[in-house]
Amino acid sequence: MKILVIGGSGFIGTYLVKELLQAGYEVRIFDKNPSEAFNDLITIGDVRDQAALNDALRDIDVVYNLAAEHRDDVTPVSLYRDVNVQGAKNIVQAAEINNVKKIIFTSTVAVYGLNKPDTDEDSPLEPFNEYGKSKLAAEGTFKQWAEVGEGKSLVIVRPVVIFGEGNKGNVYNLISQIAGNKFVMVGDGSNKKSMGYVGNIVRFLIKTLSFEEGKYTFNYADKPDLSVNELVGIVRTELVLNGKRLVRLPYMIGMTGGYTFDILSRITGNKYPISSIRIRKFCANTTVSTRALET
Repeated sequence: MKILVIGGSGFIGTYLVKELLQAGYEVRIFDKNPSEAFNDLITIGDVRDQAALNDALRDIDVVYNLAAEHRDDVTPVSLYRDVNVQGAKNIVQAAEINNVKKIIFTSTVAVYGLNKPDTDEDSPLEPFNEYGKSKLAAEGTFKQWAEVGEGKSLVIVRPVVIFGEGNKGNVYNLISQIAGNKFVMVGDGSNKKSMGYVGNIVRFLIKTLSFEEGKYTFNYADKPDLSVNELVGIVRTELVLNGKRLVRLPYMIGMTGGYTFDILSRITGNKYPISSIRIRKFCANTTVSTRALET
């Protein structure tokens, strides 16, 4: 089986490629960035480039699409649509040209919106930001592709925040702030978070290769969920920081600070680690049901 991992140079993609190779699959990578681990397998290209995708999917049996614009501070905002939505359209066109019958797409739980605890795959889809809206639109593109023609398979996986060795994302930043005594708890910390370990989601993504023909959608998270207080407490205990005072701010004061940095960002053109949307996400209850994974 020949597999193309679009976005294979990224955090999850690198782990996925490693596991696929160890399992004996023939793997190629398509990414706009070089791969530090597997540069001999990569074709440098952009999902906005139809011709490049057409070439990359030649002789491929399965496509994983992990490529996305996903940061909170992407500018211009139109990049979410250009990369996440138009990129999906370009991938399905390349799949049609090359007779690829199976696509595995990593979407996001952001399609559900915020503060909707224990959402399952049939819950209302109400994304609150441009990233979530673009991923939902991409899901629609892949579903349309799967419904036309015979023998097609589509797996949509909606991950929560994924952490693990080598990641420089949200969990890493949280730990770094706590370790450097720069962390401030906004809100009461009772809100809960679903999270997932990179090694576990990669194993699930590989498992989907064996699924029979059809259309599947799964949330992905590792249980149990933790409150922010519990999560911060675990980190502080491991770093032996429990004796140090934890600074707390009420939610509205934190949001005021976030809006202030939003204004500064617009005035200066600089990007700051604090913003209203990041504080809103941090203080939200973002848990999902994983019952579908168990069936």
